[in-house]
Amino acid sequence: MAEDSVRLNKFIAEAGVASRRAADSLIEDGRVTVNGRQAVLGDRVLPGDTVCVDGKQLERKSGSAVILVFNKPRGLECTSDRGNEDNVIDYIGYPKRIFTIGRLDKDSEGLLLLTNDGDLANKIMRSRYGHEKEYVVTLDRDVTPEFLKGMAAGVPIEEGVVTRKCKVTEVDPRTVRIVLKQGLNRQIRKMCAYFGYGVVRLVRVRVMNIELGNLKSGRYRDISKREREELMELLDRSVLADKSD
Repeated sequence: MAEDSVRLNKFIAEAGVASRRAADSLIEDGRVTVNGRQAVLGDRVLPGDTVCVDGKQLERKSGSAVILVFNKPRGLECTSDRGNEDNVIDYIGYPKRIFTIGRLDKDSEGLLLLTNDGDLANKIMRSRYGHEKEYVVTLDRDVTPEFLKGMAAGVPIEEGVVTRKCKVTEVDPRTVRIVLKQGLNRQIRKMCAYFGYGVVRLVRVRVMNIELGNLKSGRYRDISKREREELMELLDRSVLADKSD
């Protein structure tokens, strides 16, 4: 095995097309070729090889991955579908191909990470790693001690689905701060609804070590060198801990 070869799914992920798991699906579906030959799972790529997905040639990634912090306004959708006029990618207008790391629903706002590195996105989103995401949630009536205790203990939001325990603290009579280690679809809204509460405003303020800070709504920034180093260290720890289990 050549030392400078890489697995095909990793190459595709690093080109920013998809996560490794999604790349395997692309390969299985016959949408990937290597030097004109239809690829198979387990293929490896050497420098100079031509890799195409749906006929479009991919480029080997060079330099650090793009990682953007975006303060998503309410009303934007976390999709790359250019047919959707509210898609976040067109709104940002970044000069390189990027995609979102995870999602915020249309009615939610706050910190959204975007990248061109599918492998990185996969590591951040992998639920078994338990990476923290923090939210400030405004409710339609005053919170009670019972509500705070119930939310933190785990909530049955669907048949057979109970949320993991989480941290819930009161900010003011109608506002709570919630720290989750999972990301189910519309999870916080469903948790609140279980106790008869409606969500007036939901803002994500942190993902792992990356904080929203004073970034204005609709603006984005590159993560800092320090944030990048801390993020990579946290991800490496997660992978090592997972392998030791």
